[in-house]
Amino acid sequence: MIKVRTPTRNFDECGEGHFGASRGSRTHNGIDYAAAANSEVLSPVWGFVTKLGYPYGDDLTYRYVEIASNGKRHRFFYVKPSWDMEKGHEVQTGDVIGQVQNIAKRYAPRHMVNHIHYEIKTLDGEFIDPEEYWSGTKEV
Repeated sequence: MIKVRTPTRNFDECGEGHFGASRGSRTHNGIDYAAAANSEVLSPVWGFVTKLGYPYGDDLTYRYVEIASNGKRHRFFYVKPSWDMEKGHEVQTGDVIGQVQNIAKRYAPRHMVNHIHYEIKTLDGEFIDPEEYWSGTKEV
């Protein structure tokens, strides 16, 4: 298995992807990692799938995967879950959890670097910088 660490989405027409970046009246609660559509996403943690959700109520084509691990919820947005992924599924570090979706398409014609959004939330609701957990994606 080849692991590739992808770069953080830097400034583009839609904003910046680093943890704490300004989002108007709020801050960015995760990191956006640049990734080509259809690349496989590998879990950086061991845990259990607790949710397979939809980040946008107006567009159910975009998905996210949430994994509970050591008292934290790890969420991976714009990731189409693997075909066998379901709530309660045990995930090992390095397991494929899904494929990168084409989120840049949603924001066209403005240019946005395609990416996944990775955020971590503690049990008390605090967002923490996921940089130390990230293991990256693998091109398919």
